[in-house]
Amino acid sequence: MPITLREKIDSRASQAGESPSVTLLYGLDGTSDDLTAKTLAINSTPTTYDGLVRQSLSIEPEWVDTNTTDGRWLVTVRYGSATEEPPTGDSTFAFDTGGGTQHITQSIQTIAKYPPATAPDFKGAIGVTHDNVEGVDITIPVYQFSETHYLDDAIVTPAYRGTLFYLTGKTNAGGFRGLAIGECLFLGASGSKRGQGDWEITFRFAGSPNVTGLMVGTIGPISKKGWEYMWVRYEDDEDENAKRLVKRPTAVYIEKVYEEGNFAVLGIGS
Repeated sequence: MPITLREKIDSRASQAGESPSVTLLYGLDGTSDDLTAKTLAINSTPTTYDGLVRQSLSIEPEWVDTNTTDGRWLVTVRYGSATEEPPTGDSTFAFDTGGGTQHITQSIQTIAKYPPATAPDFKGAIGVTHDNVEGVDITIPVYQFSETHYLDDAIVTPAYRGTLFYLTGKTNAGGFRGLAIGECLFLGASGSKRGQGDWEITFRFAGSPNVTGLMVGTIGPISKKGWEYMWVRYEDDEDENAKRLVKRPTAVYIEKVYEEGNFAVLGIGS
């Protein structure tokens, strides 16, 4: 008895909208072997239908006669939207400007002090006590962003992975993604090999702006790169109006705490 595949009358149930789908139903006659039935169903049903792709195919026995190798099967084929993976060489981008926190001991400007005539002038020092400057935690601009790139297997060698390790925790020695020298910090990368033989690698960065013309009390103007660290030394000084000793900034230090690196060797452009 020949094997036949016929579409059933209650086939083609469909759904439109954000997740469109179509279900085709078939009756398959002429074999009691499930593998034969499944292979024929796969080879005889369309891989696409109405702009949708075949996502699953299942078979269920309606009856099977093992003595005559005859049987009937219900074949259900479901179609839905294609979920294409990005090709090798493609990339995606995400960002967050939520900012970071920093402990500061110096304000931009003292707006007011009370009583105006007798309150000591600390030249912008914050939270001054008898022997300390406590400061405050503030939100500062930190531009965090990540990029996912799909790189050929020939690129992602052990040496390249070592380069990613070496550059982690370094700032940009040249302009990168619109950020000036010293404004971008490489936070590291994570990756995995995809089925098609290429690599999916996510690179993470943070940006902090360079500043110029900064004043700390009467000290300045001061220039500082985004990821350099600034700290202030305070000493006792006499406030002639308040007739008392106060803590005031007497020196400002800009410290380099991150090495620079050549981001061009990441291989993802500038």
